[in-house]
Amino acid sequence: MKEITGGVCAAKGFTANGVHCGIRRNKTKKDLSLIFSEKRAVAAAVYTQNLVKGAPITVTKQNIADGYAQAMICNSGNANTCNANGIEIAEKTCGLVAAQLGIPASDIIVASTGVIGQPLDLTPIADGIPSLVSGLGTDNSLAAAEGIMTTDTQVKEVAVSFDVDGTECRLGAIAKGSGMIHPNMATMLIFVTTDVAITPEMLQKALSADVQTSFNMISVDGDTSTNDMVSIMANGIAGNAEITSPGAGYDAFCRALHHVTVKLSRMIAKDGEGATKLLECKVEGAKTQEAARIAARSVISSALVKAAMFGADANCGRVMCAIGYSGADVDVSKIDVSYLSAAGEILVCEAGSGLNFDEDLAKKILTEEEITVLVQLHDGNYTATAWGCDLTYDYVKINGDYRT
Repeated sequence: MKEITGGVCAAKGFTANGVHCGIRRNKTKKDLSLIFSEKRAVAAAVYTQNLVKGAPITVTKQNIADGYAQAMICNSGNANTCNANGIEIAEKTCGLVAAQLGIPASDIIVASTGVIGQPLDLTPIADGIPSLVSGLGTDNSLAAAEGIMTTDTQVKEVAVSFDVDGTECRLGAIAKGSGMIHPNMATMLIFVTTDVAITPEMLQKALSADVQTSFNMISVDGDTSTNDMVSIMANGIAGNAEITSPGAGYDAFCRALHHVTVKLSRMIAKDGEGATKLLECKVEGAKTQEAARIAARSVISSALVKAAMFGADANCGRVMCAIGYSGADVDVSKIDVSYLSAAGEILVCEAGSGLNFDEDLAKKILTEEEITVLVQLHDGNYTATAWGCDLTYDYVKINGDYRT
């Protein structure tokens, strides 16, 4: 497996585009994106567990209930959530795209991101769709990635080439996510494309399993959004023997998918609103897989840990505190905590007790842009990794006037 360029256009048979249609006031910001497969594709998705859901999620669930789709459309600037006519707008958006592409409206994945609870006018979307479709191209993944951004400061796209039973296959993705990031689903929109031939059942199985150790292991601020969705289309154009059951081909596909989703998870965490540092919590020696995941997620979600990392304060008590209230089955008297970065590694807690350590070295380690909190539980053989970012003054500034 190797990383390649192309994003969602890397896989055979996919084109994309992104335009400014007028939802966002800033005319330099794209706000409408489209991904299209020349062939009807197998489709799967996972969605936010927030009870308040964006109307596009309801429509997408209906559209891909049969396990197939051919296009994905997403607007930014308005989340189409808590709108009285939200379902109608999402359905009409699908109809407008379908008419331009010459495909059924029921074969479209529709998504939306931006401010929640604001009325959404369909007019800009309707006006923008013709140019969006006419500009579809095999080198437009970047434009599509820009069109789904909100408070993101960095474009997020990844693609890989890999082998399935002797056939070269490709998988690419674009993502948005910066604020309201927390598991179940971690707040984001992810659009994945692949030319692998796979059944709807196996595609959904792979995606549902993958998010447990990728997107459901990141947190920026503890808020699970209303519009989270990870969707994938697999058009089979690579020509591999169709993946219909577990085996070597399925495993190869899952490895490629996981490489992409973990890379995007790290990008999203690092680009958290106001963030200056990427935080990684690696828990080792857990009694169960669930204990490892719970502990890692708790540490990365702690506002006090995140604030300490912003200030480069090697406060092991905050890490221990987060593990202690996490609900994970751990023996706190066995826990070791270390901080790692490109500047070195330092042990700050051993067997549940804080140590005297070199404060200058600790400060140097925690001043780096990427920091790992290593937690050794000494209680078993299970591990888990979670990702997040520091908590800065700018997070409050960004969210204090986000709507206005």
